[in-house]
Amino acid sequence: MTVSTAESLRVSEIKDPWVLFERYNTEEIRRIERKVRGEIEQKKEELRQMVGERYRDLIDAADTIGEMRQCSQSVVLSIQDMNHYCQKLKQGKPNSQTIAKHETQLKCQGKFYNMAAQIRLLLEIPECIWSAMESLQYLKATQLYLLCCHLHGMLKLETATGPHCSPILARFPILVRQVATTGHFRSAILLQSKSLLRGRAVSDQAIAEALVSTMLLEDSSPRQALADFLLARKSSIYQLLNQPQHGAGIKAQVCSLVELLVTTLFQAYAVFYMPQEGGHKPGDCALTCGILFSTLENVTSAVPAGERKKRILQEEISTGNVFKFLPSSVSEFQPVLRTLAHPIQGEQLRDTLQQWINTCKEDICRGISSLLVYVTSLKALAAIRDSIWDLLSTDSISMHWGSVCQCLLERPLDVWEDFLQHLFLQRLQAITKDEMETISDSSTQLLTSALRDLESQATKSPPPPKGHSGHFESDIASFLWSEASGDLLSDSAWVSVAQRDQQQQHSGLAMKTLALTPCVQTFCTSLDTKLRTRLDDLQHYLPTQEKAIQGARPAKGLAASAFDRFKDAADVEQSLRESCLACVEHILSHIRSELSSGLPDLDLSTVLFVARLCQSMGDLCINLRQCVLGREGSSEAPKETARLGRKLGKAKAPAQVGPAQAKWDNVKQDLCACSMEAYRIWSTALSKALVDNFATALNAVSPGAILKTATSWEELEIQEEAESGSSVTSKIRLPVQPSWFVQSLLFQLCLEVNRVGGHALPRPTLHELLKSCLDQVLHHYHSITLQTQDKDNAFPMTQTRALQLLFDLRYLCTTLVTRLDDGKSGRSSQDPRIQQVCDWLEGFIDPFDLDVFTTPFNANLNRLSQRTSVLLGFLTDTEKQFVHRNSGANSQENYNILPLASSQIRFGLLPLSMSNMRNTKSDRQAVDPASRATPTNSAIDHSFRPGNLFRQLANQEEEPAAPSLFKLSWLSGMSK
Repeated sequence: MTVSTAESLRVSEIKDPWVLFERYNTEEIRRIERKVRGEIEQKKEELRQMVGERYRDLIDAADTIGEMRQCSQSVVLSIQDMNHYCQKLKQGKPNSQTIAKHETQLKCQGKFYNMAAQIRLLLEIPECIWSAMESLQYLKATQLYLLCCHLHGMLKLETATGPHCSPILARFPILVRQVATTGHFRSAILLQSKSLLRGRAVSDQAIAEALVSTMLLEDSSPRQALADFLLARKSSIYQLLNQPQHGAGIKAQVCSLVELLVTTLFQAYAVFYMPQEGGHKPGDCALTCGILFSTLENVTSAVPAGERKKRILQEEISTGNVFKFLPSSVSEFQPVLRTLAHPIQGEQLRDTLQQWINTCKEDICRGISSLLVYVTSLKALAAIRDSIWDLLSTDSISMHWGSVCQCLLERPLDVWEDFLQHLFLQRLQAITKDEMETISDSSTQLLTSALRDLESQATKSPPPPKGHSGHFESDIASFLWSEASGDLLSDSAWVSVAQRDQQQQHSGLAMKTLALTPCVQTFCTSLDTKLRTRLDDLQHYLPTQEKAIQGARPAKGLAASAFDRFKDAADVEQSLRESCLACVEHILSHIRSELSSGLPDLDLSTVLFVARLCQSMGDLCINLRQCVLGREGSSEAPKETARLGRKLGKAKAPAQVGPAQAKWDNVKQDLCACSMEAYRIWSTALSKALVDNFATALNAVSPGAILKTATSWEELEIQEEAESGSSVTSKIRLPVQPSWFVQSLLFQLCLEVNRVGGHALPRPTLHELLKSCLDQVLHHYHSITLQTQDKDNAFPMTQTRALQLLFDLRYLCTTLVTRLDDGKSGRSSQDPRIQQVCDWLEGFIDPFDLDVFTTPFNANLNRLSQRTSVLLGFLTDTEKQFVHRNSGANSQENYNILPLASSQIRFGLLPLSMSNMRNTKSDRQAVDPASRATPTNSAIDHSFRPGNLFRQLANQEEEPAAPSLFKLSWLSGMSK
């Protein structure tokens, strides 16, 4: 109950505070106190609002009451005056003295009113000046200030200092402070007027009025006004270039600079330019000019008779009763310019503006260069350039820019080309160079990391698993015959290869066809992605097809000030090309340094990785080619022409190669040379390792070692005619297989080539490998001749061993001799050591036996070469595999060697049949046995020996015809 009573207590009910302490406790009294204080604050706020809302009404009411009092008093006084006048009239006619006295009183009263009006005006002018300055009417403020100075002279207030004090100041002390206040207006008006000149969003009329104010206050000439205007604009440019970056973007700053530069020339034309007499204004009088001189004439010239001109105090005189007593020298006041305001000559205006442009050009170029440092992408750089183009392409600028420049400078002025283009191009080159150096550094780091990983995997005691990417570099066969989800593209069933672009054709199966390991693909993909990012960024600066057409043929009505944004496209592409070439050169130099630094102990997997990388970089890195070729690489016309020429089968003259294409050809040549160098290191190491094992077996001198490498021989029955005319049958034994170490050399060589992807090896590399092997083999064969001659305890060279070595040597020469690049056989340039060794070996064979052995010996050699041409397909030329035999009785023996398909086959180890029928055994027996020697095969079952395949192929002649994979015609069609 007490709480409710305390809350319901009103403030008006509180009479005695002591009663509260008797009725309520401390907490209730504090609650009442807070309530009372809250109501007090509320009443104060209501009072402030009421006073604020009614203050003007109260003042107006007070003024009205005062006017009413004055009016009533004046009415009373007038009535009293009328009463006195009537009394005087009743008394009699006034005399002449009274009239003169009355006129004197009126004159004194007029002078008093005149001086009072001037003092009243002098007191109100400062407020008018401040109001004009707040509304940016600096010319009006200047006129009021000059009027104030005129009033000071009329009231003789300038001599108010010293002992001769003006009587007006003695009677009106407030004027002392007013005179001191007026002295500050001149500097304030000058400061604000010159500050207005620095603004770029100021109208031409405001600029002209500010300059007229400066001329009136400083008594300066139009040339000095032009200098002040240009100096203010230069200060504005400097301010824009050095303003802080907080909240203002680079694009806004650069566009503001361009806009300020263009606006300055337009306003210089509008304010200072005066056309010659008889001339015409540019743009059919669309632009005004000479505003400075028209404004100056309007302010300083006197009012002609019969014309009315707006006076400075027109509003004050029309609204105030006091100001009608002002003298005409005040009410009709006009400022006077002490110097002559002659128009600026065209040559002077041109030289001054040209000097200002040259001065500002240095500052602008230096400032924009420092601003563009913060632009880190070509997209942002292109956005700034496009914004400048949009600004200069507006109708207000582009329609009159050329004519204005011609009038002011007597020459065209291209803001983009003269001020900005080279700055943007330099920044673009710097960005491109930095980005390409970053790509180069990251690529070399990635390459170094990959090489170190391969080296570490090679030195590990347990070799990496077969599925590991490092294992693929040294044994690519496991990668080629493994299946992955990305081998075929998802749309390969309905999208043909011709409809895909070059990048979409790089499926997993295509990579396996090219023998490109995941490590190579990863590096090329990384490099290509980085280059793609660079190209995408560069496309913002280069023209598309529509933009190029628009830039070449501007739209109708577009003036020349809308510059060609893509004029420097060739320089931009050249910058990218040079940076890209430097990037490739840096990568290649790093690769060469890696190869040369670790050359003695270099791991072959590392060498093969480098070789494949350099070989495939030009094909997998599609964007590398685009970076070098530029717009030349986007044209498909040469490809279509070349394809048409191949279809027609006509040899066309070589097309003219452009400079970009020549650069790209040089890049491919450098990559190919680096790849061939790495392959050369691999082939040299491989041939040395294999031939060293071969040499160990070849140089064996013990009978056991020689017999261990021997193979089966063929026993033949030959019929000869004796001297008596009867036929004599004799048996001879000849080798049909090379020695085991020869077979091992060739088979291991074929395996090693197959392990590294022999189908993708460059032909020169394979030829060099075979040539190196043959050269070392001949060296070791030649060393046998020297060892036999020098050593007495060497194993004697028997006829049997000589036949086997001769068969091995000729078989090696037949297999390893390659065709030259010009298509001619290597026999014409045969190594003379071959003939020397053959002659040396034939010296251990009986001449009569040699004459008998020659024909079957050569037949066995040819048959062996044909039978092993498929198995050793990587080591033999394609021409050696396609052996066309003559069918019929003239052939000595119908070997079981099946010709390969005429087109490029997919399975290099499969002999494919080109016919549907095989000659049966009966057909082969129908041949006259007398026309050929019948070979007798001594078949020995060695299932796990390397020569087992040779015996199987030989024994197929005697087996009955059976369904075989080799005789199916559909298998040969798979390769077509």
